[in-house]
Amino acid sequence: MADRVRSGAGEAQRALYPVQGIDYTQFVRVYLDVCCLKRPFDAQDQVLVRLETEAVMTILSVPAGRIAHIRAPAHVLENSLNPLRWRREAVGAWLSRGPIAEFSEGPLTSRIDELIGLGFKSFDALHLASAEAATADAFLTVDGRLRKKAETLAAQLHVRVTSPLVLVEEVFQWTT
Repeated sequence: MADRVRSGAGEAQRALYPVQGIDYTQFVRVYLDVCCLKRPFDAQDQVLVRLETEAVMTILSVPAGRIAHIRAPAHVLENSLNPLRWRREAVGAWLSRGPIAEFSEGPLTSRIDELIGLGFKSFDALHLASAEAATADAFLTVDGRLRKKAETLAAQLHVRVTSPLVLVEEVFQWTT
């Protein structure tokens, strides 16, 4: 992850986040998986779900000059399979607010196959490969099993996988 350090990162930031190596005082490229985008529409009776919802909504509301939200064909595909029309339309509205990234099919397909070979589920592999191809600084998910799998295989991934809660804590540490 050392190659992901943004120029201008201060010594204090490097000391606090040596593994991540992302300078949150600069521009950050974020890939939210579809679970994140659907979290605000889940039942909010559990504390963790409410906190994750707040974190996702905060990330989605950060000005474009601070965070770039990556939208990929994987988002469009997975969202199109959502059986709940109202939820599909709400996520689709967010997806339509920005350009959809384009990737070379061959390298993306190869990377998806590699990730599936490591034990990731097919849609998770598709999203991770898309985040890597888009050179995201962070891949956000509320899927605990996916985060644990990614943590175990972090050395074999080319994107940092974390939760929206962690990213909000890190990003807003630099503005308070």
